[in-house]
Amino acid sequence: MSALTFLSEVIELSDDLEIFNDYAMAQGWSDGLPLIPPTETRVERMLQGYERTSASVVAHLPVKDAPCSIEKIAINAVMAGCKPSYMPLLIATVQAVADPAFNLTGIQATTNPVAPMIIVNGPVRQQLEINCGYGCFGPGWQANATIGRALRLLLINVGGAIPGVQDMSVMGQPSKYTLCVGEHEEASPWEPLHVERGLQPTQSAVTVVGVSGCFNILGTRRAAAMVREIARALGHVGSNDYRFAGQPLCALNPNHAEYLANGGYDKARLKQALYELAKRPVREFSSPNFFEPRKRELGEDLPDDRLISLTEHPEDVLIMVAGGSGAGGHNLCLPSFGNTRAVTVVVS
Repeated sequence: MSALTFLSEVIELSDDLEIFNDYAMAQGWSDGLPLIPPTETRVERMLQGYERTSASVVAHLPVKDAPCSIEKIAINAVMAGCKPSYMPLLIATVQAVADPAFNLTGIQATTNPVAPMIIVNGPVRQQLEINCGYGCFGPGWQANATIGRALRLLLINVGGAIPGVQDMSVMGQPSKYTLCVGEHEEASPWEPLHVERGLQPTQSAVTVVGVSGCFNILGTRRAAAMVREIARALGHVGSNDYRFAGQPLCALNPNHAEYLANGGYDKARLKQALYELAKRPVREFSSPNFFEPRKRELGEDLPDDRLISLTEHPEDVLIMVAGGSGAGGHNLCLPSFGNTRAVTVVVS
């Protein structure tokens, strides 16, 4: 018998994986992958260290604007396969996505394939064994996979974003299952993302970014040429970043970050260069109406040769260092939903 009093409905059901997963699929609780049954014992274990947390509401999640309590986070964390030690990071992540600046309401219901990306900084990366090196955007690491997955389950089960019902993403993307990485701070020539955003190096933090996909850039070792390659990759016509002046993200491997730093690029200079080089003329887009959301910023007159920037300001281009330190010359570009702002929250 549980020592906690749970507010969520208790359903009498077999702990058998197949029976539970069939039931969860029928109820619309699942992301389609096998779930761990959230028994009272498992949820109580997930809540170790939290005092009478059932009624503690962390945030309200759209589309339903439903209260997301610590108990709800624990239940979905169990189903996702998380460890109890992940709970503080998950709570901070829910706080981050619920910040109005992130525009979770728009992200949950849009036809765009946008998914929340979780970037982890500070000591918590090592404490939770979050991968920030080789393969960090891929499989093989429980923390990365299950933390991102727990957030997705919360967006479905608390927020109500069921694909094809409230989540109207036309095609979706694999990142809507899970997307959580650590920044490879030790291999970076620059200050890490959370420090750039006003925190101390010793603080643990989570930053959420609304990304509409990710694609690889095979780059050169020459700094100026590398910057041009990244700008061209970020600046593809049709990107929501041009439409809304968003916050695209570039994840640089440690070697290329070092080449750029040695070539005279600190983060500020790199962002300024990407901002300038990614500008595209109006004639390359389908219509001047594409920029309707930016009318106040850009004005009414948009001649064919008018250059449109990817972001409103150079500092809106987000840079992080991630991945392995070997010889591979690969970087990732992640265009944003555009109509969203990155949010950083301290993990306490």
